[in-house]
Amino acid sequence: NLYQLVSEMAQEHRPLLIKGKHNNAVLVSEEDCQAIQETLYLTSIPGMAQSLKEGIQTPASEMSNKLDW
Repeated sequence: NLYQLVSEMAQEHRPLLIKGKHNNAVLVSEEDCQAIQETLYLTSIPGMAQSLKEGIQTPASEMSNKLDW
């Protein structure tokens, strides 16, 4: 039941491998697909991955309320 599978993908955030005779496919929720696309885009920007890692490790008390860009 396709509607049930789509619902499960959206709720559980897990991909489903669909095996065919000659090729395979993966079913993911739209939300997860968008998140994957955003991650790919952000990590394609030079230096962005390192900047994100540094930002995650920065305590909130050390963050500024002003943007310098």
